[in-house]
Amino acid sequence: MQESPPPPQHQELPGQESKMVPAPIDEDPRYQGSGKLAKKVALITGGDSGIGRAVAIAFAKEGADLALVYLNEEEDAEFTRHRAQELGRDCIKISGDVGDEEFTRRAVAQTVQKFGHLDILVNNAAEQQVTHGIEEIDDAHLERTIRTNLFGYFHMTKAALPHLKEGDAIINTTSIQAYEPKPGLMDYATTKAAILNLTRSLAKELSPRGIRVNGVAPGPVWTPLIPASYPSDKLPEFGKDTPMKRPAQPAEIAPSYVFLASDIDSSYMTGQVLHPNGGSGMYS
Repeated sequence: MQESPPPPQHQELPGQESKMVPAPIDEDPRYQGSGKLAKKVALITGGDSGIGRAVAIAFAKEGADLALVYLNEEEDAEFTRHRAQELGRDCIKISGDVGDEEFTRRAVAQTVQKFGHLDILVNNAAEQQVTHGIEEIDDAHLERTIRTNLFGYFHMTKAALPHLKEGDAIINTTSIQAYEPKPGLMDYATTKAAILNLTRSLAKELSPRGIRVNGVAPGPVWTPLIPASYPSDKLPEFGKDTPMKRPAQPAEIAPSYVFLASDIDSSYMTGQVLHPNGGSGMYS
């Protein structure tokens, strides 16, 4: 799945996949579903594009119906919804800010009203901005990052829990930044480390209820966050510092989420993190 390095480009946050050059690879045609998520309903935050879109497509191939939560990227969200429907699954779009607790309650309620149940929660939406140091991070910047990346996960989980039951799953997107934070991503890396701890804490708390909580910690991935946050001239080098010398495509990350969502595959796993990161490190 090797692609040529991306050329210099820039977008405003949160970024749109439809404007990226080259377009990310969201779907691997070799991936054939086997019904692992048949009759399941999954709510995916950040489900319009990037990793979220790839996860949505893979889940649809495995038989899940979908609720896609996104901020305002209408064109991207509609593309993902349409692809899920082409794959024979029902899919709804829910636009709003996961940093708003009231919105998270509405999103879960809308999902349950549409489908009658909720079985899988994927907390994936994220805020990322590259800075030149802590002096550049003002209170508004810091609060926005924490509210989206951490409060969003916390409140979406809290809203979903009354509807989850034994055998259901929560999957949180953390990052290699939780383990090896890079300069310029201090606030983002801090939230990803907090998500790691939240995942492990929730796993212990919810294990008696039979709800599994795990995480995925990707390395560099070619998603809309990258041209919307990195300096344009840095993009041709993005991901080249991994042993594989390239960033991942979203389609390469999605199978980790299928594995953790599927009770067939991961019934004896909770509080764990998968690391699709191009060989960048060995982590627990």
